[in-house]
Parts: sequence; structure tokens; C-alpha cells
Amino acid sequence: MNIGQAAEASGVSAKMIRYYESIGLIPKTVRTEAGYRVYSDNDVHTLGFIRRARDLGFSVEQIAELVTLWRDRDRKSTDVKRIALEHVEVLERKARELQEMAATLKHLARHCHGDKRPECPIIEGLASDNGARSVDQPSVLQFGTSSLRSGRRAAASKTA
Repeated sequence: MNIGQAAEASGVSAKMIRYYESIGLIPKTVRTEAGYRVYSDNDVHTLGFIRRARDLGFSVEQIAELVTLWRDRDRKSTDVKRIALEHVEVLERKARELQEMAATLKHLARHCHGDKRPECPIIEGLASDNGARSVDQPSVLQFGTSSLRSGRRAAASKTA
């Protein structure tokens, strides 16, 4: 099947299929004499596996490892479980960070009059070096954003 048909069958866009091929997540496909890619049912099955892993938020690196394990019939399920549980930890940390951010914004919004006056604790909190210290709850913004910054640093270090 051609790339459009493979994209439709797998739920992965043609652009992403080309990208996955370029980074080696899927093997280079057979091409026709005219240079068109030709995909097998097995290729589409692999693309579906990748799409489901992406839907669960796995990184490209984790997916590459999972695809390798999936293809290895002598794999140890402990290796697969380790990847899954590590990812659960990341997801749970991100969920906590999102909850912290939501709590910060709710707190600031509760203190904003939302009227025609220019004073706004939300803007003041965003502009302050110390977070929302001008509002009742000390360091609310600092709490949420420090977690966000550390998460970005961790993500950046993984890609480095």
C-alpha cells in the first residue's frame, strides 16, 4: 500500500510516517521504480503500535525501545514493565505539576476583582520575581513554576 493508505490504516499521518522512517523508528520501506514508498501490513501494524504508544505519551526514545522489545521474542517482560512504570512516574509528576499550576491560577483569580480597575493579582503574580507574594498565599507561583522548570530541565537533559 502507498503512504496515504498506510496513514489511513494506521492512524499515523504521512508526515509522521516519513519522520519515523527518517529517525529509524520504522525501517526504510521498499520503493517502486518511480520512488514511491510501499508499505506492508506488518509496517502498518508497527505504525499502529507506535501510534498507541504515542497516545499514551511515551517519548520517541521509549517507543524505539518498546518496538525493539516487541520484535524480540526472547525479551524479558521486566524490561517492558520497567519502561512502563518509569513512564507512569513521569505522568504522575506532570499531573501533580498541572494541579499545582491550576491551584496557583485559581488562587490568583480568586483575588482578582475582575473589574475595570488596572490592579490585578494575576498580572502582579506573573510579573513578580517571587511569584505571588503580594497576595495572601506566599510563593504560590514559585511553587508551580519551579516544578515546571525542573520538569523542563529533566526533559532537556534526556534529549541532550
